[in-house]
Amino acid sequence: MNKIKPSLLIMAAGMGSRYGGLKQLDHFGPSGETIMDYSIYDALRAGFGKVVFIIRESFAEEFEQLIIKKIKPFIQVEWVFQETDKLPQGFLCPEGRTKPWGTAHAALMAKDSIQEPFAVINGDDFYGSTAFQTMAGFLNGITATDTLYALIGYPLGATVSSFGSVSRGICEHDTQNLLTKITERTNIRYEEGEIIFTDEHGQSQVVAANTPVSMNFWGFSPAWFKQTENIFIEFLKDHGNSLSSEFYIPFVVDQLIQQKTATVEVLKTQAKWFGVTYKEDKPQVKQQLQMLIDTGHYPPELWR
Repeated sequence: MNKIKPSLLIMAAGMGSRYGGLKQLDHFGPSGETIMDYSIYDALRAGFGKVVFIIRESFAEEFEQLIIKKIKPFIQVEWVFQETDKLPQGFLCPEGRTKPWGTAHAALMAKDSIQEPFAVINGDDFYGSTAFQTMAGFLNGITATDTLYALIGYPLGATVSSFGSVSRGICEHDTQNLLTKITERTNIRYEEGEIIFTDEHGQSQVVAANTPVSMNFWGFSPAWFKQTENIFIEFLKDHGNSLSSEFYIPFVVDQLIQQKTATVEVLKTQAKWFGVTYKEDKPQVKQQLQMLIDTGHYPPELWR
C-alpha cells in the first residue's frame, strides 16, 4: 500500500496593499512564472502529492487561467475561498469590515480539503528547494492525528526589506530545537544599521539579525484544524467586533505551545529565503531567480 503523500496549502488570498497589486500573480521568472510556480515545482520534486490554494472569489477566474491551468497536468489541485464572512456558526462579520481575518483563518478554509499531513506557505515567498525536502521528510514521519508540528525557521536579517517595514513571527526555542514561544511582531525595519520592531507598548526594540523567525512555512497534521477552530472561536469572542483584528498562525501555535497541546519543532535549513513585500523588491527577486536558472537549479521554463 502506498503511503499518502503530504499536501501543500498555499495562502494566496492577500490583497498586496503594500505591493500595489496582486503580487501572487505577478511574473518573476523568464517565462512568466510567479513565485508560487517555483514553490509548487520544489514541492513536487520533494514528494508532495497535492496543492490546495486559498484565494478570493474576486480574482478566481484570473487565478485559474494564470496558475491552476498550467500546473494541473503535473499535480492534483484544489482551491478554496477566504472571505470575511466565512466564520464559525454563531458569529457574524461586523458591518464595514473588509480586511481579511488573517493567516490562521485563511488556513481554516481548507479543513474539508485536507485529510493528510500538510505544509502551509505564503504564495509570495520563495523558500528554497531544500526547505521543501526538509519539510517533506518531517511530514512523512507523522500521522493524521499527531500533534507534533514543525516550522522552517529563517534568520531575521535575511528576511527584512530595505524598502519598508515587515511583520514576522519572532521565535524562541530550547536546546532540542522545540519552539517555546512565538510572537508576531509588526513594523520590523532597519534603523541606523540595526533591526528594530515596535512592541505592544509602542516602544522601539532592537532584535538580533540571527534571531529565527517564521516566514509562514509550517508543517501540520489535520488535527491542527480542530485545535485552531476552537482557538478562533475564543478569539472572535474577544475581537470579533473589530474591523482590523487578525488571527495569525503564530498566535495559534503559541497558544498550543503554552497550553501544552502541541509540540513544534524548528527545522533547520540551508535554503535561502526571498520575497516581495514592496514593488521595489521585484528586480532583486528576478535577479536571484535568474541566478538559480543560470546555475541549472531550475529550467528556463518550469511547466513545459
